[in-house]
Amino acid sequence: AFFAYPGKPGRLVREGCEVLTLAAHGDDLHAALEALRDELGIKPSQQQVLAAAFPDEATPNGKLTEDAIALSVARKLPADAIVCDEAVTSARRFFALSAFAAPHDYMMGTGGSIGGGIPMATGAAIACPDRKVINLEADGSGMYTVQGLWTQAREQLDVVTIVFSNRTYAILHGEMKNVGVGAIGENARRMLDLDHPSLDWVSLAKGMGVEAARADTCERFEALLDSALSRRGPFLIEAVL
Repeated sequence: AFFAYPGKPGRLVREGCEVLTLAAHGDDLHAALEALRDELGIKPSQQQVLAAAFPDEATPNGKLTEDAIALSVARKLPADAIVCDEAVTSARRFFALSAFAAPHDYMMGTGGSIGGGIPMATGAAIACPDRKVINLEADGSGMYTVQGLWTQAREQLDVVTIVFSNRTYAILHGEMKNVGVGAIGENARRMLDLDHPSLDWVSLAKGMGVEAARADTCERFEALLDSALSRRGPFLIEAVL
C-alpha cells in the first residue's frame, strides 16, 4: 500500500481480515480512548509502566553509524520531549529503542511523502515551547523544506535537528529493488544520490541563523548531542554516515 509494486495488491490488510474500528473520522477520539481505558480497568491516575532498562549494549565508538545515533538519542532523550522522525531508512532502530527511553511523544508521516520533518518540528516547538523537540531528519527529505531552519532561528525555537547525511535517497534505492530493478544505470543512480556536490548542512544551517556542527565519529556525536540538549534554541548536527 506504500508504493505500487507490480503484480501485488495495494491494500493495508489482506482480504478476509476483520478490522475493528475504535473511532471513525469525526468521532470523539478522547472519549473513545477513555472508554477503552475503562473497559481495560485502567485507572486515570495509574502510573505509566515503563519498559525495562536499556539492552546491555556497550556505548558505540569509532566511525558513526545509524544504529549508534539511534542508541545515543534514545538513551539521552529528555523526559517529555517531542520526537519528529523523518529519517526514513536511517533511524529505523530508534523506534524499537524508544520503548526504553524516557516518556515522550513521537510523530512521523505515514503517507509516503517526504519534506515534512523540519516543518513538523517547527510546529511542535511553537505549540509546546517548554518541551525539547528532536528532529531526526534525512538529508534528502530535509532539502524539500530546509527554509524551516530560518523560522527556527527567527523564533528561537528549542529544536535539535539531527541530519542523517548519507548523501543519497536510500529509500528510493531500496524501492528500485522492490519493483524488480537489479542494477540501476549511471543516470538513474545520479538522480537518487546527493554526492555531486555533497550537501554541506553545517553551512546551510548557519546561513539561516542556526548554530550547527558536524560529526563523523560516535564520540563527536555524543559530545554534540550532550551540548545541544543542555541548551535552549535551535541547533543542527550533521551526522556524516
